[in-house]
Parts: sequence; C-alpha cells; structure tokens
Amino acid sequence: MAEENTTPTVIADDLHIVYRVNGAKTGKGSATAALSRILKRGSGDAARGVRKVHAVRGVSFVAHRGEAIGLIGSNGSGKSTLLRAIAGLLPAESGKVYTDGQPSLLGVNAALMNDLTGERNVILGGLAMGMSREEIRERYQQIVDFSGINEKGDFITLPMRTYSSGMAARLRFSIAAAKDHDVLMIDEALATGDRKFQKRSEERIRELRKEAGTVFLVSHSNKSIRDTCDRVLWLERGELRMDGPTDEVLKEYEKFTGK
Repeated sequence: MAEENTTPTVIADDLHIVYRVNGAKTGKGSATAALSRILKRGSGDAARGVRKVHAVRGVSFVAHRGEAIGLIGSNGSGKSTLLRAIAGLLPAESGKVYTDGQPSLLGVNAALMNDLTGERNVILGGLAMGMSREEIRERYQQIVDFSGINEKGDFITLPMRTYSSGMAARLRFSIAAAKDHDVLMIDEALATGDRKFQKRSEERIRELRKEAGTVFLVSHSNKSIRDTCDRVLWLERGELRMDGPTDEVLKEYEKFTGK
C-alpha cells in the first residue's frame, strides 16, 4: 500500500449508490402501462412500481497516487458500480466521492462505433480520452501495435463489427493506455486476449503508476490482480468486506470462494 505521505487521488466517504428499476407490471399493453404511470405520477417509488437496488453500501477508502488497486468480489457485488461512481457517471444516494484530477473509466463495453473502422475509432477514442489530434497521430501506430489486432491481417482498416469481442476489447484498452491518466479505472480489460497481450497490459499499468497515476482494476482473474496490484478492495453485496495488501486480501477471498 502507499505510504501515508503520498497524495490522495480518490476518497470515498460512506458512499451509498442506489439504482431505481421500473418493475411495474400494469396491464398487457404499452398504452395501459403508460396510462398507469401517468396516474401514479407524484406517488412514491413503491406506488409507481419502482424497485430500489442498493448496489453500494457505505463504502469508504482513500486511494493514493502511484497505487494499483484491485477490486474483487462475487458477481453483483458492486465493483463496476463503484467505478462508475468514481468516474462521476452515477450520483451518490448519500456520502461523497472526491477525486484529484480527471478519472477515466475503461470497460470492455466502452462505447466505440461498430460501423466505423478501427482506424477511425482510434481517432475518436483518443479524442474522447482527451488527447489532441497531434497526440493521436504521434501515438497511432503505438496503439495499433500494442493491441495486436493487425498481427493476422489488416483489421485496423475494417469496421469494428467484424472484430471478435477480444479484439475490440484489446483496442479499447490500447487507446486508453496510450494516455497518461490521473486516475485510470479498468473493468475486466485484462480478461481478454492471450497471455502475451495480458503481459503487455500489466507492464503498461506499472508504467502508468510510475507516471504518478492511480489505477483501479476489476478482474475475476486472481492472477491478474496478483501480478498487477499492490492493494485490493473486496466487495460483497455492496459492502467493503476487506481492504489491504493484495496477498492478504486474496488469501481470505479464496477461502471465502473455495477457489
């Protein structure tokens, strides 16, 4: 873990995130359902058939510059929700998130445009990550080479709809990794690709940390967490169950899961 005198980059203070899901079952037709919603406007969530999902429950931690922090937990434990809250994409029901600098969230479902070529998506993705056109031009070949998608053909000139899910995820990671970040959050990106690409990704994360950033990594691969992170946050049912050095937390987590 980071030393006490390093700079905090993310502070979560008793953070609660609640989703509201429309679970109403009013009538068979869309017109009936719409009329029911109109009549119930101004009523409470329960009356409107809105179900609350308490996805993150009172999570508190401080992340520091230079740390790589793994997020682990069962499916639905709140890991991706927590990252989205840190990125400013989800409002807090209560509590606060403070960030020093601009957080960037990279997920395997990060939006690139399927009908555009990989080449065009590198440009658009780079602009979305805050790079200038000149920076994108300078780093373009590095991005393509890092992704490895051209190793078996000129795929970068083809529409992204022709890519496998692994190729698309590698390109997304490569675009994000081409820029230095204050706070970079990666959701399952290292689960894609062969071992060679995973090793390149892990090396790049170490470089990003040296360049004074903070990295969060969500992964179901304990090996990726061990190879990449020096600290782990373990979430279960939205609650922070353990926060500490990677080996200590993973040891307890593996006892819990029996793996």
